[in-house]
Amino acid sequence: MRFDLTDLRLCLLVAEAGSITGGAERAHLTLASASARIRGLEETLGVALFMRHRQGVIPTPAGRALLAHARRVLAQIEQMRGELGEYAAGLKGNVRIAANTVAMSEFLPDLLGAFLAEHPSVEISLREQTSQAVVQAILEGAADIGVVSDWIELTGLESVPFRQDRLVVVTPPGHALASRSEVAFIGLLDSAFIGLPERSALAEHLDDHAKRAGRPVHYRLRLRDFDSLCRAVAAGAALGIVPMSAAARSAATLGLGIVPLSDPWALRRLVLCVRERDALPVYARQLLERLQATPTATNENGTT
Repeated sequence: MRFDLTDLRLCLLVAEAGSITGGAERAHLTLASASARIRGLEETLGVALFMRHRQGVIPTPAGRALLAHARRVLAQIEQMRGELGEYAAGLKGNVRIAANTVAMSEFLPDLLGAFLAEHPSVEISLREQTSQAVVQAILEGAADIGVVSDWIELTGLESVPFRQDRLVVVTPPGHALASRSEVAFIGLLDSAFIGLPERSALAEHLDDHAKRAGRPVHYRLRLRDFDSLCRAVAAGAALGIVPMSAAARSAATLGLGIVPLSDPWALRRLVLCVRERDALPVYARQLLERLQATPTATNENGTT
């Protein structure tokens, strides 16, 4: 059997888009050409790779197997291109990072910006996911570097410490709760909250713990980032739960109350994880080393 790299990339793009039309657009192919390529690959293999339905397509078991191999093959091609490119015109390539909400919002922007400034030919694809989804993406080869909480199972991955983060409750100025030294999450579930978007990793994390307690979280409003959330809380709308770093940044100007959550899961140690460090493209290895080499010391409250 002969496999065309364009066909493999197309299959990955179709799976990511959830439709042949979306995959064709991302691959810069016509719909007819993309459909013909997938159909030809299925005929060569003698098995269906995608199940068609009204909303689009989903990979079959055979399709998922092909996608896993395709990711590895294309990653090796990308590694080869990057390492050869280093000898020619400096580092070139794209690093795929999957990270939870806190890492993506609080810790990565400055570090990634500095790395990109030093390597003009490198690009970074950054995706927000829950820690569990990040691990799955690394295992499947859909991401090169992951940033997750260390409570997640990391069997099969290489990991190193990155940062420490504590979740805290932010309250409007003068709120009765602000005098508490700490508070349990379950004790807050009668209150209303300002939260992040429903599919954000932190929102899913909090909703999961609320479900375990048999209670829903009541959101009056959802906003896209921590700073906006803190402004709405400061106006007196409701409570919020954010990382200590975000709370401390906003508290000085907004007069917010800050109360640490007492739950063990609220103190989170973030780690960098990869499937195999030595198999990463050279520019991804250099970025991993940069992230690993700039730790932030934190105290038990999670502040810097």
